[in-house]
Amino acid sequence: MICRVWRGWTSVGRAPDYDDYLQKELFPRLDQELRSRGYRGYQLLRLSRGEEVEFMTMLFFDSIESVRSFAGEKYETPVISEKAHSMLTRFADRVDHYQLGGSKLFDASKAR
Repeated sequence: MICRVWRGWTSVGRAPDYDDYLQKELFPRLDQELRSRGYRGYQLLRLSRGEEVEFMTMLFFDSIESVRSFAGEKYETPVISEKAHSMLTRFADRVDHYQLGGSKLFDASKAR
């Protein structure tokens, strides 16, 4: 499995709008359009630091070929919609792709 990692930053004031865009528009659209081509889901990290909020998106795909079907041959270049671009103060100009080596999350409601 491949994890596509990218970072974008927005102002504190725009952070709720950008979060809404990601979770209510982008991620559902990716699921609808790409699941049949190897898209397997996402994780979203958010870090407030001063006047900026950093968002790290981690998109999961079956293979690098699945990533290419979404992002094209220049798959290390971010795919950023005009709407997202208008909310970001800056963003990474490169996307990194990691092979998933392991993952385990525990259900907090079943904590010992």
